[in-house]
Amino acid sequence: MLRMMVVTAHPDDEASSFGGSLCVYRKRGVETCVTCLTAGQAATHRGGAHNDQELGALRRREFAAACEILRVSRGIVLDYPDGQLHRLEMQRVVSDLVLRIREYRPQVLLTFDPAGGVTGHTDHSMTSVFATLAFHWAGRSNRFPDQLSDSVGPYGVQKLYHATADFVLPGRQPVALAPITTVIDIGDYLETKIAAFRAHASQQPLWPLFEEYARKRGRREIFHLVAAAEAGDLERETDLFAGVSEESL
Repeated sequence: MLRMMVVTAHPDDEASSFGGSLCVYRKRGVETCVTCLTAGQAATHRGGAHNDQELGALRRREFAAACEILRVSRGIVLDYPDGQLHRLEMQRVVSDLVLRIREYRPQVLLTFDPAGGVTGHTDHSMTSVFATLAFHWAGRSNRFPDQLSDSVGPYGVQKLYHATADFVLPGRQPVALAPITTVIDIGDYLETKIAAFRAHASQQPLWPLFEEYARKRGRREIFHLVAAAEAGDLERETDLFAGVSEESL
């Protein structure tokens, strides 16, 4: 069974940066997992919530609804503090992600780039750092050996991608975007992706901006291939699973 894991920072990231690809590969029979590090309880837009706890619970429900629209096989929202990922002890978060990789055993891992995407969000940057280290360390028996058992062993993910873009948002801090190596044609799933973002009703003030840039990008999502188990010359790809084997490494 082919499996893909996406690691994000906040509910709504799964739709905005990865939604089309999640739909495409689920349609092809790939099992998909989205692991979101925070419940987004520090968001500017509150959706009528009276406090952070209410907002976090609301955004978890919205995330579940969006995952259903995107046909995500497994959606997980963790309990790390929104807006504070840069303050966390690195080993703690990486260890958590390494265990989830070893248990889920994806062949392909997707996350943000270290710049934090077009928004430059610090949580996105830190999510990239944590997930990238987890990709490299999950297959090493000398990293978090306390996790290893008869049922959980070292597991090498075969490909790591960072989401990238070919535009920047005006009025934001500068970002240096990773070069495009992989273009996924999401076809008619553009509308599904927009619908999934709209499932995040608490973030309604962001809907127009998101839809404007989603339609500007069109029927494609673009990525940068960061690392792969099989070394070789870099060529433009149209498939995240190109060269991937169902056998574990």
